Amino acid sequence: MQLQDKYRIAVLSAYALALHGFEAMLPSPIPWLRLGLANIITLTALVLFGFRTAMMITLIRVMLGSMFAGTFLGPSFLLSLGGGITGTCAMGALFAMSRKLFGPVGLSLVGALFHNATQLFLAYLLFIQRIEAVILISPVILLIGTLTGFANGIIADILIKNLLKKEEDSIQNVARA
Repeated sequence: MQLQDKYRIAVLSAYALALHGFEAMLPSPIPWLRLGLANIITLTALVLFGFRTAMMITLIRVMLGSMFAGTFLGPSFLLSLGGGITGTCAMGALFAMSRKLFGPVGLSLVGALFHNATQLFLAYLLFIQRIEAVILISPVILLIGTLTGFANGIIADILIKNLLKKEEDSIQNVARA
């Protein structure tokens, strides 16, 4: 891994952690419900820099975010880690298979679905062990995950387009000089 890649991962991880921290300050109707704002950075990194960078950002955000929150190795850490890894893997696999078929919104929706499904599965397997409770909460979690996945995908799409435009503009400015 080159120094430039390490720097990029560090900066993008810092942005993801900042969004993660900001999100923790927002009031939530359900205590453990999150908007997944940090996934905007993961998705942007996936599209612009590839799967490896996106996965590194996910792992760093989950690890450091849980350490800062005091939840490292606790239930919320396990759910976040499982959801983050599967969501990022699902987006990465889909993006690798068809870069043209799915844009940031589609990728984000798939990532949100896998993230939430994994969290529900892990909550059942490790903590709840009552399928009725999981079935009862699943529609709410999946609906909110779909809405936030859609919104995060739109934001990531705008961010990606703006970053690509800035890069193109700077290349044109260099060529003119």
